[in-house]
Amino acid sequence: MQAAVFKGPGQRLVVEDVPEPNPEPTDLVLRVGCCGICGSDLHVADAAMGLPPGCVMGHEFSGEVVEVGPDAVGDFAVGDRVTAMPCIGCGGCAACLTGDIMHCESLQGTGLGAIPGAYAEYVRVGSQETMRLPDSLDFRIGALVEPLAVGLNAVNAAHLTRGESVLVIGAGPVGLAVTLWARFFGVRSVVVSELSEARREMAAKLGATSVVDGGSDVASAFADHAGGPPDVVFECVGLPGMLMQCGTLAGSRSRVIVAGVCMESDTIFPMAGILKELSFHFVLGYHQRDWRLTLDMLEAGRVDASAMVTDVVDLAGLPSAFEALKQPTTQSKVLVEP
Repeated sequence: MQAAVFKGPGQRLVVEDVPEPNPEPTDLVLRVGCCGICGSDLHVADAAMGLPPGCVMGHEFSGEVVEVGPDAVGDFAVGDRVTAMPCIGCGGCAACLTGDIMHCESLQGTGLGAIPGAYAEYVRVGSQETMRLPDSLDFRIGALVEPLAVGLNAVNAAHLTRGESVLVIGAGPVGLAVTLWARFFGVRSVVVSELSEARREMAAKLGATSVVDGGSDVASAFADHAGGPPDVVFECVGLPGMLMQCGTLAGSRSRVIVAGVCMESDTIFPMAGILKELSFHFVLGYHQRDWRLTLDMLEAGRVDASAMVTDVVDLAGLPSAFEALKQPTTQSKVLVEP
């Protein structure tokens, strides 16, 4: 099969022939219908201690079942349209049995080295981690379930209450997903800070009550809109310096939710957090229930994330699209249809 193969840090992906995946007894093999390009992929592809050369990335995907392992759970059949968590757990530990699969001690990640990902024609997934796509959702929306679940998990970690005000730093796909869910759960103000005008416009479409140019006086703009400093700050950029910036912008006893993936060392000035009694909460991925709620709300039409999609490319166009996204861009979610 054809796949976009990682060759080394800073090097361009190369589309070439690789072996087709074979399912373990409890696995499925999917023909990839659609896969999103994630900011995490961009980060790790350039990290000095990142991915092993020869691996295939891609962890935001949907597809059609083409092979079912003999011990697969869930009564899946060839032809089923599905989406899957990009990981395979052991299936027997407390984390797996409660749906907290990301914290399985034997976890194998998809698209990050252990299991080849979905920048390819086919991908292997675990049956326990797979969910059917409702008939009303196409493969493109199916590929958005993963980033939407990331945003939902971040919002859940904030324990938002009605009447609170929220600042979202960064309007990439994760920041947009956080914006969507924060409004869904009824907070009073959701202000999004972003350098790109196009992304600010998208944030407004997805529920932001106000948008701010990230290069301006964000604190003053937020106070003008919400009447004071934010109760919760979501860091959705993942660059050094962002933790300190979020702490500076946060109000007293505020919560800072760190959803951005920073691949470098960062520093903070602890006294700044002590004086405000700030709480920093780092989030990883999602729980299985986040995926199910996301699918349910998409099917019911109660959330609509289609505006996040700004471009669709085929596998041959993936390397160029991937390189372009490493630079400042107006793009949000670029999808690949192998």
